Amino acid sequence: MKKIDIKKVGIVLRPSTPQLKDSFYLLKDIFEKNHIEVYIDSLSGAMIDVMGMEFDALCQNCDILVTLGGDGTLISTVRRSFKFDIPVLGIYAGRLGFLADIGLSEIEDFIHKLKKGDYRIDERAILKAKIIEDNKEIKMYAFNDIVFTRESISNMIHIKTYVDGRSFNTYYGDGVIVSTPTGSTAYNLSAGGPIIFPLSNVFALTPISPHSLTQRPAIMPGEYPIEMKTTDKKGLIIIDGQDIYELKQNQSIHIQLAVKKAKLIHRLEFNYFEVLKQKLGWGE
Repeated sequence: MKKIDIKKVGIVLRPSTPQLKDSFYLLKDIFEKNHIEVYIDSLSGAMIDVMGMEFDALCQNCDILVTLGGDGTLISTVRRSFKFDIPVLGIYAGRLGFLADIGLSEIEDFIHKLKKGDYRIDERAILKAKIIEDNKEIKMYAFNDIVFTRESISNMIHIKTYVDGRSFNTYYGDGVIVSTPTGSTAYNLSAGGPIIFPLSNVFALTPISPHSLTQRPAIMPGEYPIEMKTTDKKGLIIIDGQDIYELKQNQSIHIQLAVKKAKLIHRLEFNYFEVLKQKLGWGE
């Protein structure tokens, strides 16, 4: 992918973490020393008493976005900025993440590499979904997963699923996770789903606590659209663990991979398998 002439960056901080103020100023100083202008999202700015820019304007005026926090901050930022097609760089303020893989202590060296074009942009699949309600389409995007689950903890849920317009399965249990490759190491993994290489163009359907042991995870080709609905009761749709929508009885959600991809900035030497080993403790 063509490298970017980076002259302006927009910074997004982890919410409810005003102690990141010093880290923001450190980051700002390093970027400005390298002749890169720095702007901050208005919500992040309000948190640390700094004048900020509305998020959409930030995306339109900057060359890249930089998140400071963890994977959750990066996931939220990717979803909100997706329509602007802007690359995102994740800096972790705590422990190494699956997505935010550069620490504050490494950022000065990495900015020199950014200026020289010594970095890569990984394109990752995004789920797009729609719910039709009152003759209107409610559109949503998910970077990690879309979870279709029961409204009440005391009940199980039936979820009829169609793949490419054909009946595929009826899940009966606590729900189903529809996961991107990026989200395969999140809720999907804890529910017994497969780990998928993050640059793959597929998605996973993983049942949550299914009533039948024959209900197993399945990996679907990215070009296949799916439809899911519950016929016996209401359900909940949870997007990346952050946004919740109610689905009425007999109402469908339509899900497929978006044609466009999310763009993440990484070091040239970034190795997904090394991160996987470190995060999951493999080989110890």
